[in-house]
Parts: sequence; C-alpha cells; structure tokens
Amino acid sequence: MQLTIDQSNKSVPAPYSRTNPFHAKVLKNINLNGNGSNKETRHIELSLKGSGLVYAPGDALGVVPQNDPELVDALLEEMHWDPETAVTINKQGDTLPLKESLLAYFEITLLTKKIMQQAAGFTENAELQNLVLNENVGQLKEYIEGRDLLDLLRDFGPWNATAQDIVSLLRKMPPRLYSIASSLTANPEEVHLTIGAVRYTSYGRERKGVCSVLCAERVQEGDTLPVFIQPNKHFRLTESQDKDIIMVGPGTGIAPFRSFIEERAVTNATGRTWLFFGDQHSATDFLYRDELENYQKEGVLTRLDTAFSRDTAEKVYVQHKMLENSKELFAWLENGSYFYVCGDKLHMAKDVHNTLIDVIEKEGSMTREEAEAYLNTMKEQGRYQRDVY
Repeated sequence: MQLTIDQSNKSVPAPYSRTNPFHAKVLKNINLNGNGSNKETRHIELSLKGSGLVYAPGDALGVVPQNDPELVDALLEEMHWDPETAVTINKQGDTLPLKESLLAYFEITLLTKKIMQQAAGFTENAELQNLVLNENVGQLKEYIEGRDLLDLLRDFGPWNATAQDIVSLLRKMPPRLYSIASSLTANPEEVHLTIGAVRYTSYGRERKGVCSVLCAERVQEGDTLPVFIQPNKHFRLTESQDKDIIMVGPGTGIAPFRSFIEERAVTNATGRTWLFFGDQHSATDFLYRDELENYQKEGVLTRLDTAFSRDTAEKVYVQHKMLENSKELFAWLENGSYFYVCGDKLHMAKDVHNTLIDVIEKEGSMTREEAEAYLNTMKEQGRYQRDVY
C-alpha cells in the first residue's frame, strides 16, 4: 500500500482509490440462474473489512480485472514470444515480464482505429494498408467490432515487430464498473455485485467478457479482487423516507434496486416501493426471487411486476407491464414518486423512456409535448434518474 505523510509527520495509509485499489476478499460467489438457463449471473459478496471504504445506494464498484490466461497464451504462441521478455509498460519506464503485462496490465480484447493505424506500420500486409485508408473508415469500423488483438495479429502478418512494438500500441486495462447490489447499512463492511457473464462466438472464436468471466470462472471464495468505490451522484436513492419510488431494472439492472430495497428495509422507510423486473424465463432467471418475495410479504416492497419474455408466445417486457399498470403508475408520479431505470441503454432504457411518456400522455390527458415537459420537470427535480450502460 502507498504511504502518505500527514501534517503531523506520521505515516498514514493512502485512501484506496482507482489508482490504489483495495484487495477485497471474496466471501461468496454463486450463480443466481437455475439449471437450463441461457444465462449465468453471479452474485458476489466481497469484504471491505479494514479498507475504510464507504458507499451509498446507487454507487458503483470498480473492479480491476485480469485477462484470460488462455487468450494470453494464444497471443504468445501466435507470435512465438518469450513470456519472460521484459517490456516497458508506461511513460515512467516501468517494466514487467511480457506474459504478466498481457495478463494484468494491458487491454487486449478491444481494438481501436488508432491501434489499427499504428499496427499498419509493422507489416506490409496489403489488406491492412488498405483498411486503414481514410476512405475505408466504414470497413475499418466493421472490422474492429467484435475482434481483438489476437485477430489483428493472425489476420495481417507477417509482422516486422518486437513484443515491445506491439504492446506499445495497447492501452492500460481500464477497470470495469458495476452497480453495487447491496446497502452498506444492511451489510456493514461488505459490498455485493450482480454480474452477468458475457460469452459469445464471433468470427469463429469464443469470446469472453474480461471481468465477468474472470468472476464466473476463475475467482473462488477466499480469493481477492482489486476494487474501489466509484460514486454516482446522478443516481441516488432519495433521502426522503416518505417518498414513493418506482424502479425498472430487468436482468442485472436489478443490482442497484436490491441496494435501494435493502436500505429502505433497514431504515424503516414509510414511502412505497414498486419494482418492475424482467428476464427470459421465470423458472431459471428470476434473480433474487426469494428475497424479493420476502420483502413483499414484509411490506418493504409494495408492488412487484415481472415480465418474462420467453415464457409467452408474445414477448412481454417491462415496458408492457408499465402500460398494463398505467393508471396506477401515473397516480404514483402525481403523488411525487421518484422513477429509476437501470440497465441496457440501447434498447430497454429507450423503450422505458418512451413508454413513460406514453403513460403520462394518456393518463394525464396531455399532448406529447406536454408529457415530455412533465418528464423533463421530473428530471430537473431529480425524480427521474437513469443508470444505463
């Protein structure tokens, strides 16, 4: 750990941060999905004991991951590199053995236009020279999508480059941010995460999410993960205990709402809570089902509306459930309710946003413009908040 000197000249530990992460012990790592599910969602509990780290509902946890050892071995083999070769990793001139740098320091699963253009200087491959021309920017973008460093090295050799030349093209591995799925008040010295393992096949190879599959396949209970708190001031549970909250979080989007509900349970909030949750199949993909149903029995969770898209002939999503309950939903909004959305930015969050305007327009007997203005006012008041990615 780094040390800093305070004014009284005593050595004190530097606070843990993005540049100085805390190595948190894994207390629990379980798959939330049932047998036969198409998904794997890990519930991970980490100890913050001794870290001094604190967080509020809505904050994120940064995790500094390591690359897949199999992918690193494939890179070393492809290029006939010596794993022990020392390479310079930054402008300060720090060095690491090549294998260690590829495992723990560099981002190797994503390509950028800059990497492609610079790589073209280390090969006479005509296809790559053509791809990086300004007029072929569309084709370059298409190539980059879903490919990684191994694809680049395999597709455009032979290479006239040292290991140092190639790693100099790479950027430092960025941490991955996950919405925190626990309340610190309810779980002192702990932080919980809900992480969906990303696996897919493209261009003839199986691809794995760097951090999600590390957590799913290689992190065991008792291991540690380097973490830090990333505050999220734009996504906050209202401090007004008597205010109603409406939460829309399908799939892993449920994470921050688990923290909201836990917080409200432990602080005995009087405001009502309404959760819209959705996924593929009720039998295998109803994340935190027992917990949520218990909260409902105890009255902490006032309403729970679920949408399982693959359980019916017509696909049903959370926005359909909002429309089904439009009258009551609008009544909650008129009563000053806070509305929160967490999850997929491209599809779900956009659909939920448009559906919310539909509900306000219909139930408030407004024009489209008036409904949009109503929602904008909610946003200005901090009553419409989104955590989307």
